[in-house]
Parts: sequence; structure tokens; C-alpha cells
Amino acid sequence: MITEDEALAHILQSVTPLAPRRVPLAQARDRFAAQDRFAKVALPVFDNSAMDGYAVVAGACGCGQAQRVIGEQPAGADRKLRIAVGEAVRVFTGAHMPEGADAVIMQEDVRRKGSEIFCNVEVEAGEFIRRRGSDLSEGQKILSTGEKIRPQTLALLAAQGLAEIEVGGEARAAIISTGDELIPPGGSLEPGQIYESNSTLLQALCEKWGACVAALEHSIDEAKSLEAALRRGLDHDILIIIGGVSVGARDLVKPCLNAVGAQTDLWRVSVKPGKPFLFGRAGRCAIFGLPGNPVSAFVTFLLFVRPAILRLMGAGADELSLRMDHAQLAEDLQNPGDRPHYVRGHVAQGKFTVTGRQESHALFGLSRANALLRVAPGETLSAGAAVSVLALD
Repeated sequence: MITEDEALAHILQSVTPLAPRRVPLAQARDRFAAQDRFAKVALPVFDNSAMDGYAVVAGACGCGQAQRVIGEQPAGADRKLRIAVGEAVRVFTGAHMPEGADAVIMQEDVRRKGSEIFCNVEVEAGEFIRRRGSDLSEGQKILSTGEKIRPQTLALLAAQGLAEIEVGGEARAAIISTGDELIPPGGSLEPGQIYESNSTLLQALCEKWGACVAALEHSIDEAKSLEAALRRGLDHDILIIIGGVSVGARDLVKPCLNAVGAQTDLWRVSVKPGKPFLFGRAGRCAIFGLPGNPVSAFVTFLLFVRPAILRLMGAGADELSLRMDHAQLAEDLQNPGDRPHYVRGHVAQGKFTVTGRQESHALFGLSRANALLRVAPGETLSAGAAVSVLALD
């Protein structure tokens, strides 16, 4: 067996980012920038008023002093107004500053009488003016290669006048579930049968992390059927096989992968749950064999498949890790085994509480979890201890 770190390092070295594509901004959310971007438009674009009020020359605006209103500048086209000492222009939020003005006094701070205003407060130069480039200057970097594009990033790009942007390629995934005992939801269970749920779980996880699930099928435990499914699956960027990767007589994934020309790079990782994990390659397709127990499939997907999907999509190194949150342990925990154990739990009000049974088949406890706690081999943790957990939501 190899360690988690060794397995992940090998997987990431084996996965090459896909060719970038150009998409409309509306389709770029949660994608990854394919190139550095630098501002071509300063923000604000021009000096403008931060308030509804009057543009004035501050030095002439003592309390009670009158200013003659010579015009009005709304937001929009610059009327190219100019003021001198003792004059004012009515302005609105976002309006272009008249030439000669060095401050704005809020409309609440003046008394207007006819064509004059009288200041009720002292005015300082620069007050309530948004200076050109004070937020962002030309040439300033606004986006780095591999950076995740968030909704607020989209607003910044739109403010640069961009309608499209280059992002990383779309990762197309195929999912194959295996097992004679499985039937699809909606069918009638016979003795010894269970509903197939893993493909639903894995499809949702793939789509959550940005991959497109282009093929979804089930294979019985029969070599010819599985080999045909594998050949179809290899026509994708990612192939995820659920079950059949252990050492049982009916665990056919490894020999069937060999039969279709795939290369198995690693098998069995020192992690609980999820030891019988497989990674291989066939041309451009990255192949992941996940254990059939749902919790094992879930954990190995998060640890190994998710980072590979993100790398294919052009994510930078800083984007590959799950978010770590700090919490206080609600109960004693011990890992007497020789593999790190990812314990499923729920964090609420800063406390991590174990959810349900921790066996690899226990789907209900997994469904209530919003965090994973890694407990190292031989480690004992006491209630009240400060722990770092992997956030799932």
C-alpha cells in the first residue's frame, strides 16, 4: 500500500489540464481562468460623485457661506461643466465631476434658496469624490491563471467590458457501476438485491466539482459485459468504476482493464475507508476504481478524484484542497488501526459531532455529515480538543 500523499501526487502528475475554451461570462462561474488578466480600464473610469449633493470648491465653503448653483450634472454623459470659486453644480451619485470642483457636499448638509445654497457644515477637499483609478488602475492584475472565477470576479470582468473569457476545458466523465446484486431505483427488489445508489452519489459529486457526466451505465459481474462498458468509458477524460476493485473472485475490474489495454498505476491506498482504490491510464483517459461501499467511494472520490477533475479543468494548486475549518470535538475519538481514518461528522456552532455508524456501508450517517475529521493511525483525541476538519458543504 502507498500513502494518501503518494497516491495523490502520482495522480496529479499523471493528469494534464485540458485545452482551454472561451465562454460567455454567464457560463464562467466556478470555472478556472486559463490566463492572467490585467486591467485595461481604470475603476472608477473617471472622477465622480459618491453622493447626491453639490460639487463645490472646498476652500470657499465655510459654514453659512453661499454658493451660486450654475448647473446640474446627472449620472451619464459628461456635460463638461466648469465651476469657479463660489459656484456649485448639482450632482448625483456616479455623476462626472465638473472641472474645477474638488469636493462634494451632501444635499442634506445644505440649505437651498433659489439659485443659491448655504453650507451647514465645513467642507474638506476630496470629500465624497471617487477618484479615477482609486479602486483599480490600468495594468493591475485582476485574475491569475488557475484562479476560480467567483460571482464577484465576474462583476469585475464585466466592468472591464469583457463579454467572454478563456477558462479551463470541460472534463467529461463516464461512470460505470458494477455488481449482480444491484438494480436501479424504481425497480422491485428480489431477495439478495439492493438498489444501486453509488452512481447517483458519484454523478452528483462530479457535477458539484464541475465535471460533465456524459455516460452512466451498469455492468453485471461478467468479464465480457464489463470489458464492453470499459471500452465505451475510455472515450472520456475520466472513467470512474464503482466496485469490483478488491481481491474477491468476482472483482473483475483489474483483469478487464488489462484486457482493454489500460495501464494500472496504483492499487490499494493506506486510508480508511477506501483501501481498495485503483488509478490507471488509457491514452488521455484517467481511470479511477472506487470501492463499492458508499462511504469508501465518497471518501476516495474527495481525496483523489476531485483534485484530478479540478486539475483537468485548469485549477491552480491553491484550488485543489478542500477547505479546512476549525472545530471543537464533542466526544472522545480513537483510531486503533494502522491507517488514517476519515470520520464522518457534523459541525454546528463550532462543535464536531460524529454522525451515525462509521462502517463503510453506513449511508445514513454519511448523509448527515458536513465534515470529515482525519484521525491518524494510533491517535486518541479527547472531547473538547481543537481539531481541523474538511468541510463538505
